[in-house]
Amino acid sequence: MAIPKTQCCVAGGGPAGLMLGYLLARAGVDVIVLEKHADFLRDFRGDTVHPSTLEIMVELGLIDRFLKLPHQKVHKLGGMVGVTPVAIADFTHLPVRERYIAMMPQWDFLNFIASEASKYPTFKLLMSTEATDLITEGATVAGVTAKSPDGPKTIHADLVVAADGRNSVLRERAGLAIEDLGAPMDALWFRLPVKPGDLAETMGRFGAGYILAMLFRGDYWQCAYVIPKGSLDGLKARGLDGFRDAVAAASPFERERTAAIASWDDAKLLTVRVDRLKTWYRPGFLCIGDAAHAMSPIGGVGVNLAVQDAVAAANILAMPLKAGTVDVGDLKAVQTRRMFPTRVTQAIQVAAQNNIIGPTLGLREQPKPPLALRLMQRFPILQRIPARVLGLGVRREHVAEFVRDGKG
Repeated sequence: MAIPKTQCCVAGGGPAGLMLGYLLARAGVDVIVLEKHADFLRDFRGDTVHPSTLEIMVELGLIDRFLKLPHQKVHKLGGMVGVTPVAIADFTHLPVRERYIAMMPQWDFLNFIASEASKYPTFKLLMSTEATDLITEGATVAGVTAKSPDGPKTIHADLVVAADGRNSVLRERAGLAIEDLGAPMDALWFRLPVKPGDLAETMGRFGAGYILAMLFRGDYWQCAYVIPKGSLDGLKARGLDGFRDAVAAASPFERERTAAIASWDDAKLLTVRVDRLKTWYRPGFLCIGDAAHAMSPIGGVGVNLAVQDAVAAANILAMPLKAGTVDVGDLKAVQTRRMFPTRVTQAIQVAAQNNIIGPTLGLREQPKPPLALRLMQRFPILQRIPARVLGLGVRREHVAEFVRDGKG
């Protein structure tokens, strides 16, 4: 089935794709977003909404409705290094309205954006519709083919945006080269129950050969047990009880609580990757979000970088799309705008992987806080530095006035 030509077709209904679709529609651009799943209900996706994203909601006039969704507020980040508690980041001094990280299920975030976008007549969201290939006219991308419950679809567009994740099908079809920066670890995500008396603090625990991230989600703990890259089979060979023992040793909880991990199906593997495209575009085609740069889970910045990509893309592309003049120069401008924060953020993540994560996983005795953390405890004002990097990012994006007002 052929769909009449649209100005922009976005593949992927994650944070980058839906936010871009919403912003373009708000600016009066005709846009179709394709989401391969029937809904957004998938567990263990990025659930950290940072102050930079909350400030975008403020700029769009959505913040009050947005904060009615279920969430927990994290004003400060801390952890345990060996047996020593440490404070790491204090968001309460950031120059924004909402000075905290909002822990919010990603499906609620995405449903909210989809609902807001549906109020604009130029927005269309096609669920259960997966982009499978590019339509090309010479060297120019002119649309996509997709599969849906109604059969195959052909969608012609002035611009195709791939926001279909770190395993992007359209990126592969476009033949864009990927630069792999490497990652020494993977992570197993699982839930543990909350009990009366638990301290409601999101934290990381670094010990002798283990790293455990614990995110307080109100009625459960969302946990990530970090393992050396490719070691899952060896971990499974030691049995589920062995894994429960390791989790219990790393956590502040009693061993019985790990019975919530009833089978290996309850521990979802996140294969950590840090990579980026050398070039994000070709004529008629652009990648953003994880399709352009896969981020490590360190700092939980993936969702927020994806949203920043979407804002920058909408600011740069809305007017050319409406005028029918979008070209390679516009697409290059998006990459130029977003490549610097991508490079810097990934450099920080790789440094943390190589100097903290990897060495910690190889320790046989309890670590001690490094000098930087010791200084942060002595001079709490220093905790504002990581808070600013994590909370606001390297280069903040603001929604252009013509996008906010729909006067592009």
